[in-house]
Amino acid sequence: MCGIAGFCDFNKNSSAQVLHEMTDALTHRGPNDSGYEVYDAKNALIGLGQRRLSIIDLSANGRQPMEFENLSMIFNGEIYNYNEIRNELIMEGYCFNSTSDSEVILKGFHRWGIEVVEKFIGMFVFVMYDNEKQEITICRDRAGVKPLYYYWNGSSFLFASELKSLHKHSDFHKEIDVNSLSLFLQYSYIPAPHTIFKNTFKLKPAHYLKLSLGDKRITETKYWDVCDYYNKPTLSISENDAIAEVERLLISAYEYRMVADVPVGLFLSGGYDSTSVAAILQKNRTEKLKTFTIGYKEASFNEAPEAKKIAEYLGTDHHEWYVTAFDAADIFHKLPEIYDEPFADNSVVPTALVSKLASRYVKVSLSADGGDEVFAGYNKFNQSIKYTEAVPTFIQSLFGNMMSYINPESIPYFNKQYNFATRYKKMQKIWQEKSPAAAMKYISQYITEDEANVFLKHKYAGYKTNFESEKNLFPDVNTLNKLLAIDYQTFLVDNNLVKVDRATMSVGLEGREPMLDHRIIEFVAQLPAHLKIRNQTNKYILKQIVHKYVPQHLMDRPKMPFIAPLTVWFKDELKEKIQYYLSEKKLNESGLFNNAPVIKLSKDYLDGKRVTYQKVWNILVFQLWYEKWFNGAA
Repeated sequence: MCGIAGFCDFNKNSSAQVLHEMTDALTHRGPNDSGYEVYDAKNALIGLGQRRLSIIDLSANGRQPMEFENLSMIFNGEIYNYNEIRNELIMEGYCFNSTSDSEVILKGFHRWGIEVVEKFIGMFVFVMYDNEKQEITICRDRAGVKPLYYYWNGSSFLFASELKSLHKHSDFHKEIDVNSLSLFLQYSYIPAPHTIFKNTFKLKPAHYLKLSLGDKRITETKYWDVCDYYNKPTLSISENDAIAEVERLLISAYEYRMVADVPVGLFLSGGYDSTSVAAILQKNRTEKLKTFTIGYKEASFNEAPEAKKIAEYLGTDHHEWYVTAFDAADIFHKLPEIYDEPFADNSVVPTALVSKLASRYVKVSLSADGGDEVFAGYNKFNQSIKYTEAVPTFIQSLFGNMMSYINPESIPYFNKQYNFATRYKKMQKIWQEKSPAAAMKYISQYITEDEANVFLKHKYAGYKTNFESEKNLFPDVNTLNKLLAIDYQTFLVDNNLVKVDRATMSVGLEGREPMLDHRIIEFVAQLPAHLKIRNQTNKYILKQIVHKYVPQHLMDRPKMPFIAPLTVWFKDELKEKIQYYLSEKKLNESGLFNNAPVIKLSKDYLDGKRVTYQKVWNILVFQLWYEKWFNGAA
């Protein structure tokens, strides 16, 4: 695990010094070792840099860039089945100088080319420079657990694990993309391939990019697609056989994520996802797993007591930290450094804090992200189907058209209800489009496109995102499965995985995602929908498996979101943050907002009116980010 950075400079103006600066901006991702190399090719200078967090093969033999014959490579991530691939390469006549997975990638690429990714079980981004073919290949893992940003202006190609590295190169021009800003306000994150900056992109999951040094041509190719598995015929399988196969896959995936030469722990919320990881891994171990939980004094947000009960039942070595608004304030101003692209998921604070807790005890921590997207845990799936397929089409058309003529603010009683105007506009769009996929898209928005156009001086021009990926799914695919496929390519990768990667890496902790083993989704995607949601019970099949390890009465409780009590803190201890950052003076610094509606929003919220705090939080996070990356010393 590490941070990687580099450049391909066709003007040959870049230096070894700037490579060091780009790479060392990622020291938090790799505090144990570093490597830098500049290659003088015929048409360009190529710089490859890596900061290393030593997890497998702690010796200097794992140092990067790593070279073999015509190839030079840097790599971020873990290949969990590297020993099997290594043995296969040995049978092919290859010799190894280390016990690292990095050398397996390098020599596997030498033997099989880009097709080597088909063999990998893991999370990864690798950059391969081939001095014979004069091309650079960058490849990202199937789910998108590991990140890669790149900037291209026609003469300089810059890339890194995080945006902060790109700022160190003089060719990087940080101009805000106002369409991406609108996307951020809508969703609280920016969907791939877009970023907050112009000419800057995220390499999409399950894609590889090739840059030809001869003609400067860039091509991106998809090598895997979750939609392909949802498009397969639904399996005709008994419930017992499905449970047995899912459990087998979970055991294999979870055990693979324990491969390390350093201590491994896991985050435990007490929900079904994290409990499945803890229960399966602890079952046949005499050594106690280390588990970590964040708690709050605000009872309605506090999952810690339930997590502790699960930990005591399983017999883990449990650690918990009850955090306060003071702890949140301490990390508040660090958020733009940790998340160097605007990112406003409402659980960034507890994720950063639980990562900090875990880093005191272990170098690797498992997280259970992906369970909701794979096994259908979110209520938005149920809502999207209920609002469309459960309502006759002619009723949707009638209501959708009628609602366009009525101002929601003029409707007595309802106009006083929580966030009513926004919910009204969402339902109008849902019934006008009459599509469950569109319904989930609108449900996922905290700020509607129309509202973003009110808050911003520049109107959203519309960007293509994976919310439109329904077109890649066959018409006969079950509706729930369509929604799961879309969520896997949007909220999972650009929200949840970003959240955990940046939080863990900010404290030099490797975060692993066992539920995102591609073998799991490839099988579960083909299961009938009734094994995912049955009689309004979400995650049905996963729950049956967990109940084999943990008594059901310990698990039966309402699903709680993993969020901090910001609604409480921002009206008390952190109130002044809103007043300061959403003031006219601070809003004027970017010149991007229409000040009046933003100031009214924040005032209404602080005055106790029925305004969702997430709208305020999204704009506040952007203001913090802007101060750091435009007004600060970054």
